[in-house]
Amino acid sequence: MKKTFEISHDKIKPARMVESIKHQVKKYLKRERNKALPEAADYWDFDCKIGKTEQTADMVHVSNINKAMDNIVATGVTSFYLEILAKPAERQFIEKES
Repeated sequence: MKKTFEISHDKIKPARMVESIKHQVKKYLKRERNKALPEAADYWDFDCKIGKTEQTADMVHVSNINKAMDNIVATGVTSFYLEILAKPAERQFIEKES
């Protein structure tokens, strides 16, 4: 998903638009996680970027997307860019020394 979301609307308040965008993101993540994994992968990992524009977008962890969205909206922008790319990943196990 690479998309610029508009927050301003004639009839819909910005808070409702942000809730709608968060719901779209949640549905997209669920849809991507339900896809079949390649043979060597354990789970779907996501590369996420968010910013006022595509050029100024910063990397964020998938669990911090909503918080980053709230921070950007609090600055008073009328639109923002969000990029979420799914990639297969393997779990990394760390052995404990006794």
